[in-house]
Amino acid sequence: MGTFRIRPVATGFRFTLETDNGRAIASGEVYKTLAGCTKGAGSVSRCAARANLSDLTVDDIPVVPNPRFEIYRDKAGSCRFRLRARNGEIIATGDAFSDKRACAAEIELIRAEAPDSDVVQEKN
Repeated sequence: MGTFRIRPVATGFRFTLETDNGRAIASGEVYKTLAGCTKGAGSVSRCAARANLSDLTVDDIPVVPNPRFEIYRDKAGSCRFRLRARNGEIIATGDAFSDKRACAAEIELIRAEAPDSDVVQEKN
């Protein structure tokens, strides 16, 4: 089981989803309030396991409803993912991967870890 860690940052609060060994596998945007950040982590927890998968790196992308994970290539050509909530907002993103298979494996790890993860608020 992973952990959502909420940390204060200069302009508000940000969460990361970490594995048991402390490796960050997803992170959220910066939220102005602790309550908003906690709600964002909860949204990832609820959406991850049932989210569809959309591979934006291929032609003729089938339309899949939200919530969904999207695999895409960044400007450097690396594979990345983002998780969209039911309303289409991006609620989590991940690191760059050299290949699509590694990116997809990270998504599967998030699907497994997020639903039962604890939420921990860290102090300064």
